[in-house]
Amino acid sequence: MKFKALRLMAVLAAGVVAASSAWAWPDRPITLVVPYTPGTGIDLIARQLSAHLPKVLGQTVVVDNVPGASGNIGSERVARAAPDGYTLLVQVNTMVMNKSLYKASLRYDPVNDFAPVTLTSWGTLLLARNPNAQKAATVKDMVAEAKAQPGKLTYGTPGVGTPHHLSMALLAQKTGMDLLHVPFKGTAGAVTDLLGGRLDFMFLPVHVALPHIQAGKLQALAVGSDKRIPQLPDVPTLAQAGADVGNVDMWYGVLAPKGTPPAIVDQLNKAIADVLHQPDVAKAFETQGMVPATSTPADFGKLIAKDAVRWADVVQKGHITAE
Repeated sequence: MKFKALRLMAVLAAGVVAASSAWAWPDRPITLVVPYTPGTGIDLIARQLSAHLPKVLGQTVVVDNVPGASGNIGSERVARAAPDGYTLLVQVNTMVMNKSLYKASLRYDPVNDFAPVTLTSWGTLLLARNPNAQKAATVKDMVAEAKAQPGKLTYGTPGVGTPHHLSMALLAQKTGMDLLHVPFKGTAGAVTDLLGGRLDFMFLPVHVALPHIQAGKLQALAVGSDKRIPQLPDVPTLAQAGADVGNVDMWYGVLAPKGTPPAIVDQLNKAIADVLHQPDVAKAFETQGMVPATSTPADFGKLIAKDAVRWADVVQKGHITAE
């Protein structure tokens, strides 16, 4: 009996220590790993969080850019980090696309190796065309022309397996279009060819496309969002344009290593929400075409799991392989 009592006291004491350590968090600097180069949209999110979170959490927050392998190097580093709330990942939905694109080389599971913390924002993708390049002035026109001339209409992307690519692949699969994919190494070259009429269509982030649309050099056919956007209220969603493929916008969010205590995840969730609701943060996000958005950890996890299935289906049907 005495042994059992001592054992019970030890278990209770361990629980108290674990709880107190979780609630004492953070007691040292937090690192936000950005698996891409500085200057990207993900980097901007991390920089805003690193500037504002210390006021909420009372600790320094640093950004560590770990680019390479389409974000997989930095993501794997966080997946293998200690689940103590001090190493976090800032990512975009390409993370779940990579699950299908890099089956042979991916050494972490984007769905099961992380504890989702919160969604941070959405980035609108807009389907645009060169108004002087071809006749297809609406999405329905685009579908009809693509079916009449299989493999003739072209679209550009920043590369194979990017959200821009898989979104167009999804649209083509759902509508029965046969389009010619022209991948580039980055967005700039693709936009140049779209403006020059050497490409017919492209999914572009709204902040990239908007100046060209306003100048009359590009026409917006549809937005990838569930709803119309304030910048272009007359432009329909894909569903309203006759192509109901669901929301193809890019989501951004923060994740922790799997096993991070729920108390820490919840504290992070609330702290990040406080930052995202600040007007100056929302204004900074707008410069990158992003709209702040928050979620519960559970809802963010559901979004990640759902998207992993959806994009895996697109990759499989399209026989898409990473370069």
